[in-house]
Amino acid sequence: MLALRLTRGARPAVQLRRLLVTAASAGTGFLLLCALGYALAHPGSPADATARLVWCLPPVAATVHLAVAVARTDPGTRPRPGLAAVGLGPARLMLVSATTTALSCVLGSMLALLVFLHLRGDLTGMPFDGAATEALAAGTPLPVPGSLTLLALVPVLASAAVAFVLRPTVLGPAPDGGGRRSYGRFGATGRVAARETFGSYGRFGTRTGGAGRGAGREEPEPADGTVAVETPAVETPAVESVPELPAPHPAPKGLPWGVAVLAAGLAVETYAAGATDDGGPALPAALPAGPTGVLVGWLLTAVGLALLAPGLTHLCGLLLQAVRPGALRLLAGRGLMEEATRIGRPLGVVCAVASAAVAMTPLPDSDSFGPLTALGAAVVTGCAVATLCTAAVEARQDRSGTTAALLRLGAPAGTLRGAAALRAGALLAVFGPLTLVVAELAALPLSH
Repeated sequence: MLALRLTRGARPAVQLRRLLVTAASAGTGFLLLCALGYALAHPGSPADATARLVWCLPPVAATVHLAVAVARTDPGTRPRPGLAAVGLGPARLMLVSATTTALSCVLGSMLALLVFLHLRGDLTGMPFDGAATEALAAGTPLPVPGSLTLLALVPVLASAAVAFVLRPTVLGPAPDGGGRRSYGRFGATGRVAARETFGSYGRFGTRTGGAGRGAGREEPEPADGTVAVETPAVETPAVESVPELPAPHPAPKGLPWGVAVLAAGLAVETYAAGATDDGGPALPAALPAGPTGVLVGWLLTAVGLALLAPGLTHLCGLLLQAVRPGALRLLAGRGLMEEATRIGRPLGVVCAVASAAVAMTPLPDSDSFGPLTALGAAVVTGCAVATLCTAAVEARQDRSGTTAALLRLGAPAGTLRGAAALRAGALLAVFGPLTLVVAELAALPLSH
Protein backbone atom coordinates (compact mmCIF):
# COMPACT_ATOMS: atom_id res chain seq x y z
CA MET A 1 0.00 0.00 0.00
CA LEU A 2 2.87 2.39 0.72
CA ALA A 3 4.31 1.81 -2.75
CA LEU A 4 0.91 2.56 -4.29
CA ARG A 5 0.55 5.79 -2.28
CA LEU A 6 4.05 6.94 -3.23
CA THR A 7 3.36 6.10 -6.86
CA ARG A 8 0.07 7.99 -6.89
CA GLY A 9 1.46 11.09 -5.17
CA ALA A 10 4.50 11.56 -7.41
CA ARG A 11 5.05 14.58 -9.62
CA PRO A 12 4.13 14.52 -13.34
CA ALA A 13 7.77 14.18 -14.43
CA VAL A 14 8.21 11.12 -12.22
CA GLN A 15 4.96 9.63 -13.50
CA LEU A 16 6.16 10.16 -17.07
CA ARG A 17 9.35 8.23 -16.40
CA ARG A 18 7.35 5.40 -14.86
CA LEU A 19 5.06 5.36 -17.90
CA LEU A 20 8.14 4.98 -20.08
CA VAL A 21 9.07 1.89 -18.08
CA THR A 22 5.53 0.59 -18.54
CA ALA A 23 5.65 1.19 -22.29
CA ALA A 24 9.03 -0.53 -22.61
CA SER A 25 7.78 -3.48 -20.58
CA ALA A 26 4.69 -3.72 -22.79
CA GLY A 27 6.75 -3.77 -25.99
CA THR A 28 9.18 -6.35 -24.63
CA GLY A 29 6.38 -8.55 -23.31
CA PHE A 30 4.65 -8.44 -26.70
CA LEU A 31 7.87 -9.54 -28.43
CA LEU A 32 8.23 -12.45 -26.02
CA LEU A 33 4.64 -13.53 -26.63
CA CYS A 34 5.18 -13.28 -30.38
CA ALA A 35 8.18 -15.57 -30.07
CA LEU A 36 5.95 -18.04 -28.22
CA GLY A 37 3.29 -17.72 -30.91
CA TYR A 38 5.81 -18.42 -33.66
CA ALA A 39 6.97 -21.54 -31.81
CA LEU A 40 3.36 -22.74 -31.55
CA ALA A 41 2.68 -22.06 -35.24
CA HIS A 42 5.91 -23.76 -36.41
CA PRO A 43 6.50 -26.80 -34.23
CA GLY A 44 8.89 -28.27 -36.79
CA SER A 45 11.35 -25.33 -36.66
CA PRO A 46 12.75 -25.20 -33.14
CA ALA A 47 15.96 -23.46 -34.26
CA ASP A 48 14.09 -20.50 -35.76
CA ALA A 49 11.85 -20.25 -32.69
CA THR A 50 14.90 -20.26 -30.43
CA ALA A 51 16.55 -17.57 -32.54
CA ARG A 52 13.50 -15.34 -32.23
CA LEU A 53 13.47 -15.83 -28.48
CA VAL A 54 17.19 -15.02 -28.24
CA TRP A 55 16.67 -11.80 -30.19
CA CYS A 56 14.25 -10.70 -27.48
CA LEU A 57 17.14 -10.45 -25.01
CA PRO A 58 18.34 -6.98 -26.15
CA PRO A 59 14.88 -5.43 -25.51
CA VAL A 60 14.75 -7.18 -22.13
CA ALA A 61 18.18 -5.81 -21.15
CA ALA A 62 17.27 -2.32 -22.37
CA THR A 63 14.03 -2.35 -20.37
CA VAL A 64 15.77 -3.48 -17.18
CA HIS A 65 18.43 -0.81 -17.64
CA LEU A 66 15.78 1.87 -18.01
CA ALA A 67 13.90 0.62 -14.95
CA VAL A 68 17.03 0.85 -12.81
CA ALA A 69 17.78 4.38 -14.04
CA VAL A 70 14.22 5.52 -13.29
CA ALA A 71 14.32 3.97 -9.80
CA ARG A 72 17.55 5.81 -8.98
CA THR A 73 15.94 9.17 -9.77
CA ASP A 74 12.65 8.56 -7.97
CA PRO A 75 12.37 11.27 -5.28
CA GLY A 76 9.47 9.53 -3.53
CA THR A 77 11.66 6.74 -2.19
CA ARG A 78 14.68 8.78 -1.12
CA PRO A 79 15.64 8.81 2.57
CA ARG A 80 14.25 11.87 4.36
CA PRO A 81 14.43 13.02 8.00
CA GLY A 82 11.88 11.26 10.16
CA LEU A 83 11.25 8.25 7.93
CA ALA A 84 13.57 5.98 9.90
CA ALA A 85 11.61 6.80 13.07
CA VAL A 86 8.46 5.27 11.56
CA GLY A 87 10.25 2.17 10.30
CA LEU A 88 11.16 3.35 6.81
CA GLY A 89 14.89 2.84 6.84
CA PRO A 90 17.12 2.21 3.82
CA ALA A 91 16.05 -1.43 3.53
CA ARG A 92 12.34 -0.58 3.56
CA LEU A 93 12.82 2.20 1.02
CA MET A 94 14.74 -0.18 -1.22
CA LEU A 95 11.82 -2.63 -1.04
CA VAL A 96 9.37 0.17 -1.83
CA SER A 97 11.41 1.18 -4.89
CA ALA A 98 11.61 -2.43 -6.09
CA THR A 99 7.86 -2.86 -5.57
CA THR A 100 7.12 0.33 -7.52
CA THR A 101 9.27 -0.92 -10.38
CA ALA A 102 7.52 -4.28 -10.34
CA LEU A 103 4.11 -2.58 -10.47
CA SER A 104 5.11 -0.53 -13.51
CA CYS A 105 6.47 -3.57 -15.33
CA VAL A 106 3.47 -5.76 -14.45
CA LEU A 107 1.15 -3.11 -15.86
CA GLY A 108 3.11 -3.15 -19.11
CA SER A 109 3.04 -6.95 -19.27
CA MET A 110 -0.72 -6.95 -18.81
CA LEU A 111 -1.11 -4.44 -21.65
CA ALA A 112 1.06 -6.64 -23.85
CA LEU A 113 -1.12 -9.66 -23.06
CA LEU A 114 -4.31 -7.76 -23.91
CA VAL A 115 -2.92 -6.58 -27.25
CA PHE A 116 -1.61 -10.05 -28.06
CA LEU A 117 -4.95 -11.70 -27.31
CA HIS A 118 -6.77 -9.04 -29.33
CA LEU A 119 -4.57 -9.61 -32.39
CA ARG A 120 -5.07 -13.37 -32.06
CA GLY A 121 -8.82 -12.87 -32.12
CA ASP A 122 -9.37 -14.34 -28.65
CA LEU A 123 -11.26 -11.27 -27.37
CA THR A 124 -13.35 -9.56 -30.07
CA GLY A 125 -12.65 -11.46 -33.26
CA MET A 126 -9.77 -11.45 -35.72
CA PRO A 127 -8.58 -7.89 -36.57
CA PHE A 128 -6.78 -6.76 -39.75
CA ASP A 129 -8.48 -9.50 -41.81
CA GLY A 130 -6.37 -12.21 -40.18
CA ALA A 131 -2.99 -10.75 -41.24
CA ALA A 132 -1.36 -11.81 -37.94
CA THR A 133 -2.70 -15.36 -37.95
CA GLU A 134 0.56 -17.10 -38.83
CA ALA A 135 2.86 -15.05 -36.60
CA LEU A 136 0.64 -15.24 -33.50
CA ALA A 137 -0.61 -18.84 -33.90
CA ALA A 138 -4.27 -17.87 -34.00
CA GLY A 139 -6.55 -20.82 -33.37
CA THR A 140 -3.93 -22.68 -31.35
CA PRO A 141 -4.51 -22.89 -27.59
CA LEU A 142 -2.11 -20.62 -25.74
CA PRO A 143 -0.20 -22.38 -22.92
CA VAL A 144 -0.93 -20.48 -19.73
CA PRO A 145 2.23 -21.47 -17.78
CA GLY A 146 4.53 -20.51 -20.64
CA SER A 147 2.75 -17.22 -21.25
CA LEU A 148 2.86 -16.23 -17.58
CA THR A 149 6.53 -17.18 -17.36
CA LEU A 150 7.45 -14.97 -20.28
CA LEU A 151 5.33 -12.10 -18.99
CA ALA A 152 6.88 -12.34 -15.52
CA LEU A 153 10.42 -12.24 -16.91
CA VAL A 154 10.70 -8.44 -17.20
CA PRO A 155 9.06 -7.57 -13.82
CA VAL A 156 11.19 -10.10 -11.93
CA LEU A 157 14.46 -9.07 -13.56
CA ALA A 158 13.72 -5.34 -13.23
CA SER A 159 12.73 -5.48 -9.57
CA ALA A 160 15.70 -7.72 -8.74
CA ALA A 161 18.08 -5.33 -10.51
CA VAL A 162 16.62 -2.34 -8.65
CA ALA A 163 16.93 -4.15 -5.32
CA PHE A 164 20.55 -5.03 -6.08
CA VAL A 165 21.57 -1.54 -7.18
CA LEU A 166 19.81 0.23 -4.29
CA ARG A 167 20.67 -2.34 -1.63
CA PRO A 168 21.65 -0.88 1.76
CA THR A 169 25.06 -1.35 3.31
CA VAL A 170 25.20 -3.02 6.70
CA LEU A 171 26.05 -0.64 9.52
CA GLY A 172 29.22 -1.41 11.34
CA PRO A 173 32.73 -0.24 12.11
CA ALA A 174 34.67 1.37 9.33
CA PRO A 175 37.40 -0.71 7.71
CA ASP A 176 40.09 1.46 9.32
CA GLY A 177 38.44 1.42 12.75
CA GLY A 178 38.14 5.21 12.88
CA GLY A 179 34.37 5.58 13.02
CA ARG A 180 31.01 4.11 12.24
CA ARG A 181 29.68 3.58 8.75
CA SER A 182 26.48 5.48 7.92
CA TYR A 183 24.00 5.04 5.10
CA GLY A 184 24.45 6.96 1.89
CA ARG A 185 22.02 7.11 -1.05
CA PHE A 186 19.80 4.14 -0.16
CA GLY A 187 22.83 2.85 1.70
CA ALA A 188 24.49 2.07 -1.59
CA THR A 189 27.65 3.97 -0.68
CA GLY A 190 28.67 3.94 2.94
CA ARG A 191 30.13 7.06 4.49
CA VAL A 192 32.34 6.98 7.53
CA ALA A 193 31.29 9.40 10.25
CA ALA A 194 34.41 10.82 11.92
CA ARG A 195 34.53 10.39 15.69
CA GLU A 196 35.11 13.41 17.90
CA THR A 197 38.23 13.47 20.01
CA PHE A 198 38.34 14.65 23.61
CA GLY A 199 40.08 17.90 22.75
CA SER A 200 37.46 18.90 20.17
CA TYR A 201 34.49 18.11 22.37
CA GLY A 202 33.75 21.64 23.46
CA ARG A 203 36.30 23.61 21.52
CA PHE A 204 35.30 26.67 19.49
CA GLY A 205 31.60 25.98 19.86
CA THR A 206 31.64 22.89 17.67
CA ARG A 207 29.18 21.03 19.85
CA THR A 208 25.52 21.45 19.06
CA GLY A 209 23.56 23.27 21.74
CA GLY A 210 26.29 25.62 23.00
CA ALA A 211 29.21 27.76 22.00
CA GLY A 212 32.60 27.75 23.66
CA ARG A 213 34.08 25.78 26.48
CA GLY A 214 31.74 23.97 28.82
CA ALA A 215 28.73 23.95 26.50
CA GLY A 216 26.59 20.84 26.80
CA ARG A 217 28.26 19.42 29.94
CA GLU A 218 28.68 20.24 33.62
CA GLU A 219 32.05 21.41 34.99
CA PRO A 220 33.22 19.63 38.19
CA GLU A 221 33.63 21.80 41.29
CA PRO A 222 37.22 22.45 42.47
CA ALA A 223 38.46 20.36 45.37
CA ASP A 224 39.56 23.37 47.53
CA GLY A 225 36.01 24.74 47.82
CA THR A 226 36.50 27.82 45.65
CA VAL A 227 33.70 28.83 43.33
CA ALA A 228 34.37 28.63 39.64
CA VAL A 229 33.28 31.65 37.66
CA GLU A 230 31.55 30.78 34.43
CA THR A 231 32.72 32.80 31.46
CA PRO A 232 29.86 33.82 29.18
CA ALA A 233 29.97 32.32 25.74
CA VAL A 234 30.55 34.64 22.82
CA GLU A 235 28.34 33.92 19.86
CA THR A 236 30.02 34.05 16.48
CA PRO A 237 27.83 35.20 13.58
CA ALA A 238 27.24 32.53 10.99
CA VAL A 239 28.97 33.26 7.72
CA GLU A 240 28.01 31.31 4.63
CA SER A 241 31.10 29.69 3.20
CA VAL A 242 31.88 29.63 -0.45
CA PRO A 243 31.05 26.20 -1.91
CA GLU A 244 34.14 24.35 -3.02
CA LEU A 245 34.14 22.40 -6.21
CA PRO A 246 34.48 18.73 -5.33
CA ALA A 247 37.71 17.05 -6.22
CA PRO A 248 37.29 15.14 -9.48
CA HIS A 249 37.00 11.41 -9.31
CA PRO A 250 39.86 9.36 -10.75
CA ALA A 251 39.61 8.44 -14.39
CA PRO A 252 37.55 5.30 -15.13
CA LYS A 253 39.70 2.29 -15.84
CA GLY A 254 37.59 0.84 -18.65
CA LEU A 255 39.00 2.90 -21.53
CA PRO A 256 41.75 0.46 -22.62
CA TRP A 257 39.40 -2.50 -22.26
CA GLY A 258 36.73 -0.69 -24.26
CA VAL A 259 39.12 0.07 -27.10
CA ALA A 260 40.32 -3.54 -27.14
CA VAL A 261 36.78 -4.98 -27.16
CA LEU A 262 35.69 -2.52 -29.86
CA ALA A 263 38.64 -3.45 -32.08
CA ALA A 264 37.97 -7.14 -31.47
CA GLY A 265 34.32 -6.73 -32.43
CA LEU A 266 35.17 -4.97 -35.69
CA ALA A 267 37.79 -7.62 -36.47
CA VAL A 268 35.40 -10.48 -35.79
CA GLU A 269 32.72 -8.88 -37.93
CA THR A 270 35.14 -8.29 -40.82
CA TYR A 271 36.40 -11.87 -40.68
CA ALA A 272 32.95 -13.41 -40.35
CA ALA A 273 31.45 -11.35 -43.20
CA GLY A 274 33.68 -13.10 -45.77
CA ALA A 275 33.28 -16.58 -44.31
CA THR A 276 30.71 -19.13 -45.31
CA ASP A 277 27.60 -19.70 -43.30
CA ASP A 278 28.30 -21.97 -40.36
CA GLY A 279 24.72 -23.15 -40.00
CA GLY A 280 24.05 -21.01 -36.94
CA PRO A 281 20.86 -19.10 -36.24
CA ALA A 282 20.03 -16.65 -39.03
CA LEU A 283 19.87 -12.96 -38.32
CA PRO A 284 16.47 -11.27 -38.35
CA ALA A 285 15.21 -9.23 -41.27
CA ALA A 286 16.61 -5.98 -39.88
CA LEU A 287 20.20 -7.22 -40.24
CA PRO A 288 21.95 -8.65 -43.30
CA ALA A 289 22.00 -12.42 -43.62
CA GLY A 290 25.30 -13.93 -42.61
CA PRO A 291 27.08 -16.28 -40.21
CA THR A 292 26.81 -16.20 -36.46
CA GLY A 293 30.20 -14.50 -36.22
CA VAL A 294 28.70 -11.31 -37.64
CA LEU A 295 26.25 -11.20 -34.74
CA VAL A 296 29.08 -11.77 -32.27
CA GLY A 297 31.01 -8.90 -33.85
CA TRP A 298 28.04 -6.56 -33.49
CA LEU A 299 27.64 -7.46 -29.82
CA LEU A 300 31.34 -6.98 -29.08
CA THR A 301 31.28 -3.60 -30.80
CA ALA A 302 28.35 -2.46 -28.64
CA VAL A 303 30.03 -3.68 -25.44
CA GLY A 304 33.25 -1.92 -26.40
CA LEU A 305 31.46 1.40 -26.90
CA ALA A 306 29.75 1.06 -23.53
CA LEU A 307 33.08 0.34 -21.83
CA LEU A 308 35.12 3.15 -23.34
CA ALA A 309 32.46 5.87 -23.07
CA PRO A 310 33.09 6.72 -19.36
CA GLY A 311 36.80 7.15 -20.03
CA LEU A 312 36.13 9.40 -23.02
CA THR A 313 33.69 11.47 -20.96
CA HIS A 314 36.34 11.94 -18.26
CA LEU A 315 38.86 12.89 -20.93
CA CYS A 316 36.44 15.50 -22.33
CA GLY A 317 36.18 17.09 -18.90
CA LEU A 318 39.95 17.08 -18.54
CA LEU A 319 40.46 18.76 -21.91
CA LEU A 320 37.89 21.45 -21.11
CA GLN A 321 40.01 22.55 -18.14
CA ALA A 322 43.29 22.66 -20.05
CA VAL A 323 45.28 25.85 -20.74
CA ARG A 324 44.25 28.31 -17.98
CA PRO A 325 40.50 27.67 -17.75
CA GLY A 326 38.02 30.29 -16.66
CA ALA A 327 35.01 29.81 -14.45
CA LEU A 328 32.85 28.53 -17.32
CA ARG A 329 35.26 25.88 -18.54
CA LEU A 330 36.17 24.92 -14.98
CA LEU A 331 32.53 24.28 -14.07
CA ALA A 332 31.90 22.32 -17.26
CA GLY A 333 35.08 20.26 -17.00
CA ARG A 334 34.69 19.37 -13.33
CA GLY A 335 31.06 18.42 -13.98
CA LEU A 336 32.02 16.00 -16.75
CA MET A 337 34.80 14.46 -14.69
CA GLU A 338 32.45 14.02 -11.73
CA GLU A 339 29.67 12.48 -13.84
CA ALA A 340 31.86 10.44 -16.20
CA THR A 341 30.61 7.03 -15.11
CA ARG A 342 26.97 8.04 -14.60
CA ILE A 343 26.65 9.77 -17.98
CA GLY A 344 29.25 7.82 -19.94
CA ARG A 345 27.74 4.36 -19.82
CA PRO A 346 24.26 5.34 -21.10
CA LEU A 347 25.95 7.55 -23.69
CA GLY A 348 28.00 4.60 -24.91
CA VAL A 349 24.84 2.50 -25.29
CA VAL A 350 23.21 5.31 -27.30
CA CYS A 351 26.27 5.47 -29.55
CA ALA A 352 26.12 1.71 -30.10
CA VAL A 353 22.45 1.88 -31.07
CA ALA A 354 23.03 4.89 -33.33
CA SER A 355 25.99 3.26 -35.06
CA ALA A 356 23.93 0.13 -35.70
CA ALA A 357 21.12 2.22 -37.21
CA VAL A 358 23.53 4.16 -39.44
CA ALA A 359 25.31 0.98 -40.53
CA MET A 360 22.07 -0.73 -41.56
CA THR A 361 20.70 2.20 -43.56
CA PRO A 362 22.64 1.86 -46.85
CA LEU A 363 22.45 -1.93 -47.03
CA PRO A 364 20.46 -3.45 -49.90
CA ASP A 365 18.30 -5.50 -47.52
CA SER A 366 17.51 -2.54 -45.27
CA ASP A 367 13.98 -2.27 -46.67
CA SER A 368 13.02 -5.71 -45.36
CA PHE A 369 11.98 -4.50 -41.92
CA GLY A 370 9.11 -6.42 -40.46
CA PRO A 371 6.71 -5.08 -37.84
CA LEU A 372 8.27 -7.11 -35.02
CA THR A 373 11.79 -6.05 -36.01
CA ALA A 374 10.69 -2.43 -36.07
CA LEU A 375 9.08 -2.84 -32.64
CA GLY A 376 12.24 -4.36 -31.19
CA ALA A 377 14.39 -1.59 -32.65
CA ALA A 378 12.00 1.04 -31.27
CA VAL A 379 12.10 -0.50 -27.79
CA VAL A 380 15.90 -0.67 -27.70
CA THR A 381 16.37 2.83 -29.13
CA GLY A 382 13.72 4.40 -26.91
CA CYS A 383 15.08 2.75 -23.78
CA ALA A 384 18.64 3.84 -24.60
CA VAL A 385 17.66 7.48 -25.15
CA ALA A 386 15.35 7.52 -22.11
CA THR A 387 18.08 6.03 -19.91
CA LEU A 388 20.52 8.72 -21.01
CA CYS A 389 17.99 11.47 -20.27
CA THR A 390 17.21 9.91 -16.88
CA ALA A 391 20.92 9.75 -16.03
CA ALA A 392 21.19 13.45 -16.90
CA VAL A 393 18.28 14.17 -14.52
CA GLU A 394 20.01 12.19 -11.76
CA ALA A 395 23.23 14.14 -12.29
CA ARG A 396 21.30 17.40 -12.10
CA GLN A 397 19.69 16.31 -8.83
CA ASP A 398 23.07 15.43 -7.32
CA ARG A 399 24.58 18.83 -8.07
CA SER A 400 21.47 20.78 -7.07
CA GLY A 401 23.04 21.76 -3.72
CA THR A 402 26.13 23.22 -5.37
CA THR A 403 23.99 25.01 -7.95
CA ALA A 404 21.77 26.56 -5.29
CA ALA A 405 24.80 27.72 -3.28
CA LEU A 406 26.35 29.33 -6.36
CA LEU A 407 23.12 31.17 -7.09
CA ARG A 408 22.93 32.44 -3.50
CA LEU A 409 26.45 33.79 -3.80
CA GLY A 410 25.50 35.77 -6.90
CA ALA A 411 26.65 33.51 -9.73
CA PRO A 412 24.80 34.44 -12.95
CA ALA A 413 22.26 31.87 -14.09
CA GLY A 414 23.58 32.29 -17.63
CA THR A 415 26.95 30.97 -16.50
CA LEU A 416 25.41 27.76 -15.21
CA ARG A 417 23.41 27.34 -18.41
CA GLY A 418 26.52 28.03 -20.44
CA ALA A 419 28.43 25.35 -18.53
CA ALA A 420 25.67 22.82 -19.26
CA ALA A 421 25.68 23.76 -22.96
CA LEU A 422 29.48 23.48 -23.05
CA ARG A 423 29.32 19.99 -21.54
CA ALA A 424 26.75 18.88 -24.11
CA GLY A 425 28.76 20.39 -26.98
CA ALA A 426 31.96 18.69 -25.88
CA LEU A 427 30.28 15.30 -25.67
CA LEU A 428 28.64 15.77 -29.08
CA ALA A 429 31.94 16.82 -30.65
CA VAL A 430 33.64 13.63 -29.40
CA PHE A 431 30.94 10.96 -29.60
CA GLY A 432 29.33 12.14 -32.85
CA PRO A 433 32.35 11.42 -35.09
CA LEU A 434 33.10 8.27 -33.10
CA THR A 435 29.62 6.93 -33.84
CA LEU A 436 29.96 7.67 -37.56
CA VAL A 437 33.41 6.05 -37.76
CA VAL A 438 32.24 2.89 -35.98
CA ALA A 439 29.14 2.73 -38.21
CA GLU A 440 31.23 3.01 -41.37
CA LEU A 441 33.69 0.38 -40.21
CA ALA A 442 30.87 -1.97 -39.22
CA ALA A 443 28.97 -1.53 -42.51
CA LEU A 444 32.03 -1.82 -44.75
CA PRO A 445 32.46 -5.63 -44.66
CA LEU A 446 28.71 -6.23 -44.71
CA SER A 447 28.09 -4.23 -47.88
CA HIS A 448 30.05 -6.68 -50.07
